[in-house]
Amino acid sequence: MLKVELVVIGKLKEEYLRQACDEYIKRLGAFCRVTVTELPESRVSQNPSPSEITDCLEKEGAAILAKIPAQSYVVAMCIEGELLTSPQLAAQIQKAASGGASHISFVIGGSWGLAPAVKKRAGLRLSMSPMTFPHQLARVMVLEQLYRAMGINNHTKYHK
Repeated sequence: MLKVELVVIGKLKEEYLRQACDEYIKRLGAFCRVTVTELPESRVSQNPSPSEITDCLEKEGAAILAKIPAQSYVVAMCIEGELLTSPQLAAQIQKAASGGASHISFVIGGSWGLAPAVKKRAGLRLSMSPMTFPHQLARVMVLEQLYRAMGINNHTKYHK
């Protein structure tokens, strides 16, 4: 069975977001094994300098890369990534699995984004939209799209 891991910076603070994530993780159990790895956000000053932001990204990036298994197919969620339809995402997941990937890691960075090293490690850089979303909401959105993609690949009626 395919293993899917979300490696995320930060914890979910709102109960309703945790409930939404739990619901999609439960639904995904029919198709794959899902885990969520939460890593702490690096602290920066109130008005961080560019070097503070770079240091923050590097620390978070190192923590993310340390949690990703060597054989994992990595999907980096970043605004400059590709914009895919749900069927196109389903096809990418199917292609990765058909190509031998038994583990897929979706990575969601913190408020400053993702380190260049994480983006370089990714097999796919994926954008949900040119708009910016809170990374806590992005977690729910990624899980929903993952569930939709699995439904498409397994010919369920969820995706219309």
